[in-house]
Amino acid sequence: MSGNPYGPYQQFAVPPMPSSPPPAPPDRLRAAAVALLNLSGLGLGYALIRRWIPMAACCVATVVLLLVALPADADGVPGAALAGYAVILLLAAGHGAVAGLRTRLTWPGRAPLALLLGLLLLAVPTGAAVGYDGAHKEAVEQSLLDRLERADHLVTAGSRHTFTAARSDYGTALDVYKDLAVNHSGSRAAGQVPDRMRTYYETVGAAYGHKDYCAAVEPLKYLRTVPRTMPKKQLGSLTRWPDDRLATSLYECGSSSLAGGEADWVTRFDDLLDTFPQSEPAGRVVPAVDSAVKTAEKAVGGSEPCTAVEQLRGLNTRITELSGTAQGVADGLGKAADRADRSGDAGEYACGVDQYKDGDFDEAQKTMDQFVADNKHSKNLDRAKKVSIAAEVAQTLPAAGKKLPTTSSGGSISVTVKNDSPHDVTVLYTGPVTGSFTLKGCGSCKTYTFADTIRIGFKPCSSGKNYPQRTISLPVGTTYFVHKPHGDSTATPASDTAKLRSGYIYTECAYTKQTLGSGY
Repeated sequence: MSGNPYGPYQQFAVPPMPSSPPPAPPDRLRAAAVALLNLSGLGLGYALIRRWIPMAACCVATVVLLLVALPADADGVPGAALAGYAVILLLAAGHGAVAGLRTRLTWPGRAPLALLLGLLLLAVPTGAAVGYDGAHKEAVEQSLLDRLERADHLVTAGSRHTFTAARSDYGTALDVYKDLAVNHSGSRAAGQVPDRMRTYYETVGAAYGHKDYCAAVEPLKYLRTVPRTMPKKQLGSLTRWPDDRLATSLYECGSSSLAGGEADWVTRFDDLLDTFPQSEPAGRVVPAVDSAVKTAEKAVGGSEPCTAVEQLRGLNTRITELSGTAQGVADGLGKAADRADRSGDAGEYACGVDQYKDGDFDEAQKTMDQFVADNKHSKNLDRAKKVSIAAEVAQTLPAAGKKLPTTSSGGSISVTVKNDSPHDVTVLYTGPVTGSFTLKGCGSCKTYTFADTIRIGFKPCSSGKNYPQRTISLPVGTTYFVHKPHGDSTATPASDTAKLRSGYIYTECAYTKQTLGSGY
């Protein structure tokens, strides 16, 4: 029997090996260091305590933020993304502090050194934030400069069109300039707005520089409204820039229309007198109107007197529409209106003569009748009456209008006119002598029937009655007679052409049938 030299056999139990290092004593500095290192955004605190999955989550969150934020633009990082990232960092810091409180660091071994490292690494996200803020601000500046450039293009493009067509673009550009000046006052783009506004004014008001004064009126009026919306410090002297130009444009456009016989000169001058009553152009309105009246007066003696009279009438009407209230202007306009009125009345004579010579006898008669009514003391009053008579005769006997009647009267040949009609009759005659008179109706006379007038031996004014009559003296030559009834008679004027010779006594007879006839 063998034995154990070491004594009886004994079996010893070996304790199991631990699966992880035993927890370290709590260390608040170590917890703070882990939290600070996690705030760097890369999860470095987790790396020092060997928590790789949370570290990877922090890195992924940072990468996602970088993808959203870069490259920096004017819109910046969405607020939701920043808020979410901040929450992740705070959670990582809190969770890392809890985990690091009892977990030893792999490196550096001392918590104070790790805390110092965490403080130093905070400069990384801080520097990144500062750098990104600068890049964002520059992106905003570039965006504002781009807006400024687009507004400039609108203004430039507008210069190639009429103001009406470009007005919308001008308004859009002005809104951009205003927004830059008011809402982005410290930007580089806002600093360029005053220069852009000068270009804006010169472009919108370019028609004035081209001396296209009528086209310049509306753009200049528009520019006067700009200070209502744009800060005055952005405009400076431009605030009053359109005023003198608009006053000049209103005057030049109005005087051009006045000289051309157009009607809108009243609107231009009225606008000028209302808006700039004390301006130098406003002081030129009365002389311009006076000049137009004088020009029309001279034209009365020209080849188109009726046109000149019409112009004078129009001037009188339109001058009275002007509302000038400045000292001297109202009086001057009143005198010009009176002069145009008087000259228009006086010019009716020349107009009537011209119409008579042109064979427009109906209008000549109307014009001369109006002249007689308007000019009771004119030196041409008597002849105007005779021209009216001759024009009325010539409407029935056109040959009577071949010559303009004179003011001559009387002659050596006796002509008696009798009225064998129950109606009053006016007798008109023209030739070497022109005149008219009225015969009362014959109370015992009747209107002849058509059968009476075709009866053999029919001869009015031959029954021995006491006919109303009148005897006139006329010279040798051809005299044209027209008899026209008065009252409610529907008879039409009758006419006769008498070639008067010396040694004879002539008789004219007026009678009524379905139409009025005459004989001698």
